[in-house]
Order: sequence, then C-alpha cells, then structure tokens
Amino acid sequence: MKFYPLTDPSPAGAGDLAAEYKAARAVGALRIGGRRLFFRNGLRTYYIPYEHVGRLFRRVVSVPARLCCGRGELAMENLVICAKDGRELAQVPLPDARAARLVMEQLQTMAPQAAFGRPDPDKETTKHDP
Repeated sequence: MKFYPLTDPSPAGAGDLAAEYKAARAVGALRIGGRRLFFRNGLRTYYIPYEHVGRLFRRVVSVPARLCCGRGELAMENLVICAKDGRELAQVPLPDARAARLVMEQLQTMAPQAAFGRPDPDKETTKHDP
C-alpha cells in the first residue's frame, strides 16, 4: 500500500506508516493512529502528522432525499482538516453524528495544539484571491 502525505513528508519515521495504519482505530474511511491521521479517498491512502494539523472541525451537509413517504434531508457528517496556515486540506466523510462526536473527542487528545471548531469567516486572515 502506498501512502500520500497531505503536507510536506517528514523523513523521520516514514518507514513505519504501514504498521501504524494497521494498528490505527478505524472510523469509516478515517483511521486514527498514534502519530498520524489517515484516510482513504478512492484507491489512495493519505496521512497527516498531528503536529501539522492547524484546525479540525465538523461540517454537516444537508442532502435532499426522496424518502418512502415524501421528501426530506439527510445530514452528511464530514471531518475537515486544515493546515496551520488555514488552508483546507481535506474533507473526510464520517458514518454518522455519533461517530463524528467520538472522533472529535479523540482528536482533541491526539492533537492538542490544533484549534477545534469552525473558523470565523469575519476574522479570516488567509483569504485567497482567485
């Protein structure tokens, strides 16, 4: 299995990626390892060391759906991973709201330096002009 870094790869400890991935706790496409956060997207497996994470937050997207007795909306839970400079690196789908809450609690202990919660758009300092 080949691993792709979301940020600059660190040369130290690159050899133990497969062992850490296998030992990591799996929640949907996300795996919470001892030193890195892994997720799958298609056939690729990405990772980011916890010290490179700047912000983590949940994004809930409402998807219109046709149900058996009418129309409704399904809430899709996602974990958004941001770099230290504020760029969004990835949006990882999670199975449900309960799993999303458990992932956020565990990530607060794994990445204590990271900010948790949605960034305030009024105080956004790293706006990119198209």
